[in-house]
Amino acid sequence: MAKKKRRGHGEGTVFLRKDGRWQASFIDSNGKRRYFYGLKQSEAIEKMRRAQEENRKGTLAKSTQRKLGEYLDQWLETIKKQKIRASTYVQYRMALDRHILPSLGNIQLQKLTPEDIQNLYADKQKSGLRPASILIMHTVLRGSLANALKWNLVSRNVAVLVSIPRQESSPAYGLSVEEAQQLVTTIRGHRFEAIFILALTTGMRRGELFGLRWNDINMERGILYVRRTANWYGKMGLVENDPKTKTSHRQIMLSEPALEVLKNHRMKQEQERLAQGDRWQNRNLVFCSKYGNFLVPDTLRRNLNKVLQDAGLPHIRFHDLRHSAATVMLTMGVHPKIVQEMLGHSTIAMTIDTYSHLIPSMQKEAIDKINKIFGDSEGK
Repeated sequence: MAKKKRRGHGEGTVFLRKDGRWQASFIDSNGKRRYFYGLKQSEAIEKMRRAQEENRKGTLAKSTQRKLGEYLDQWLETIKKQKIRASTYVQYRMALDRHILPSLGNIQLQKLTPEDIQNLYADKQKSGLRPASILIMHTVLRGSLANALKWNLVSRNVAVLVSIPRQESSPAYGLSVEEAQQLVTTIRGHRFEAIFILALTTGMRRGELFGLRWNDINMERGILYVRRTANWYGKMGLVENDPKTKTSHRQIMLSEPALEVLKNHRMKQEQERLAQGDRWQNRNLVFCSKYGNFLVPDTLRRNLNKVLQDAGLPHIRFHDLRHSAATVMLTMGVHPKIVQEMLGHSTIAMTIDTYSHLIPSMQKEAIDKINKIFGDSEGK
């Protein structure tokens, strides 16, 4: 049997276990023995010394057998939920239920290690989960453990010691001016013509279009106000929310084609309302189902795929119509600041960084001007 290496009163004990690890322990101010482990003797002693110092200062985390899953549920439902947007809460809830709790939920809160979290991220990445989804998981764990540290439930936030996958952003793809014109020609008279045209001419997000109501549009002034979003989150259903940022809460001046198609759309919608009678759900939505209810993404996706096929255009997502709007405006010489305001980007730098690769014509225009200014100087 391995012999204990005894230390002075209050200093604790250290000994080598049969499994090859070193174990250090001491009795805290509440009379409970605390245990610390390490592959090296110095590692176990260092952990114990840190805890002893915290014990002297009165900051040592409380001993608890509480499960991580139980704590995470409490943190999200009773602490975080009141401070975040509804859509953010849904993202956090899904990250917990789908990924974190099944893997880590039964681990004791104080026994959670950086390795546990790192292995979770690695497994999720191997399974094909996007880096952006892993980032949400990391945000949840880091934030919840920061609170646990503040509550003195743990002695450190192990999530800050973990590396996350590099966030790789795919280049934004948008239709060219010619392709956008072809799409507009193809969708004339289509049931979803208005929503496609509005996405293509304003760059509004799908959730902003789904949440748009008729009282958000001033037809006389030709101005649309973005005041809310409506997004679907799987089993969580539809979540209406305020725009994500101050810049997302904006007003957009509408083009004449957009105004014209909206006027026609309103007349057709009124005909549908009368035809449905009592089955119509009066939500005052600009874009809705044939019964007046919120649209669902799959309906829009199927119809977009069909019109793209009919137009002989490459497959794109509905969100790419937003990129297309930016591409068309920038290519036609609209100032990036105006594009930023229409899209609701937080900064002009974000607009330029996102779409600079789509506008080589602007670079050529700049070079042509430089050539004109400096090219003639050689002949003088």
